[in-house]
Amino acid sequence: MEIFRINEQIHAPELRVINDEGENVGVMTTAEALNIAQEQDMDLVEVFPKAQPPVAKITDYGRMKYQKEKYLHKQKAKQKKVENKDIRLSLRISPHDLEMRLNQGIKFLEKGHKLKIEIILKGREKQLQAKAQEIINNFYKKLEEHEGFKLVIEQSLTRQVNGFNIVVVNKKM
Repeated sequence: MEIFRINEQIHAPELRVINDEGENVGVMTTAEALNIAQEQDMDLVEVFPKAQPPVAKITDYGRMKYQKEKYLHKQKAKQKKVENKDIRLSLRISPHDLEMRLNQGIKFLEKGHKLKIEIILKGREKQLQAKAQEIINNFYKKLEEHEGFKLVIEQSLTRQVNGFNIVVVNKKM
C-alpha cells in the first residue's frame, strides 16, 4: 500500500495542485494549497512526489484511501493462482501405474496447473541415472502427444541430490 504525505507532512516549497474533479489548479506554494484545501474542508495529498514540481491533489484522504484499497482488493481477486502439482515416478513403475500418472498429469495440465515430474533414486538405483532420465523424457513425450497441449518446459531436466525433476506448463493453443 502506498503511503501518501498529507497536509503538513508535505515538505516541498511548491506544488502543482489538482482539485477533486481532476482539473489542474496550477503551481502554487504549499501554504497556499493548504489554505485552499482547508477552505473546502478537504485534505492536500501529495500524489506524485517525484515530479518537478511535486503533484498534490485536494481531496478527502479517507475516501481516497478507501478507493485505493477497494481497487487493490479487486486486483487481488482477479489474479489467477497457478498451483504446482507433483507427479512422482520410479525406476520400477508398472505400465498401469505409469498410465494412471499420465492421466493425472493430463488433468492437472488441463486445469492450468504447473506440473513437476520427478523421479527419486534410492540406494543402488542412483547408479541408473540414464534410465531415470529416459523414464522422465518418455513421460514428457507422452504428455506432449496429448491433443490440445502445447507444453513448455519451465525448468529443464535437473539433477537433484537423490533424483531428477522437470517442470512443465501447458500454454493453451
